[in-house]
Amino acid sequence: MPITAAEKKELFRKHSPTKSEKDTGSPESQIALFTRRINEMTEHLNVHKKDFATQRGLLKLVGKRKKMLNYLQQENIERYRAILAELNLRK
Repeated sequence: MPITAAEKKELFRKHSPTKSEKDTGSPESQIALFTRRINEMTEHLNVHKKDFATQRGLLKLVGKRKKMLNYLQQENIERYRAILAELNLRK
């Protein structure tokens, strides 16, 4: 199920460093959105095991999130550690 606009605003408000729902460009907001989409796609693939198009999209999203996490780690290690703890990601 696609994410609604209200859910996106709540996600951005919760995870952005400025706590603003309009802060869509911060790495934390983007990582949170990628994580949400990755979790939804993973659930979809548990049911539809042979959906290779979704599997490819999932791998691309994981790569984008990894690049964003690497960028954040190089720029600000405290914000990087905070977002990992917030989203329960392990690295």
